[in-house]
Amino acid sequence: MQALFDDYVAAAGLATELVNTAPGVWHGEDQLDDDAALASFLAEHGVTDEVGPGDLAAVHDVRARLRAVLDHRDAGDLAAGASALVARGLGTVGLDPDGRGRLQWGARPRPDASLADRLALLGGLGALGALRALGPERFRDCASDTCSGVFIDTTRPGRRRYCMPDLCGNRANVAAYRARRKASGGSS
Repeated sequence: MQALFDDYVAAAGLATELVNTAPGVWHGEDQLDDDAALASFLAEHGVTDEVGPGDLAAVHDVRARLRAVLDHRDAGDLAAGASALVARGLGTVGLDPDGRGRLQWGARPRPDASLADRLALLGGLGALGALRALGPERFRDCASDTCSGVFIDTTRPGRRRYCMPDLCGNRANVAAYRARRKASGGSS
């Protein structure tokens, strides 16, 4: 998990994917509906924390708070919301040597931080890092007409349009293809 604390792109990706597990994005189906789903999500993102009693509800709360942050489009509101998430689990901030002997900023959770606190810290750091490096225009709503997801576009060109490109982008491409075929008189 430590690498995530040092990499705002990875942390922003985790924040985006956590927010987009919510039932509102999946038309009522919560992608983190039990401890096993949460454990699987964590494993997919390199988070080695064990899921304990009460963690699922606390992570759902962090997810809702993180969604509120990602819904902002004003830099000041984004920074304030993300800073509040960081403060929830922050233990220390300092300069640490990287693998090449250079110093870089590092944030560490409190020793007693819960899983939800650690995820809040990660999500907040990812949002703050993206805001600083890329600007508030990289916080976006999914371009799909059938999705209510949000995301932080950390791609180099900054042209990402969908919260889940493999799902939402594919659905949009299929719908556009079918519309073209219908307009040209072809069958779908």
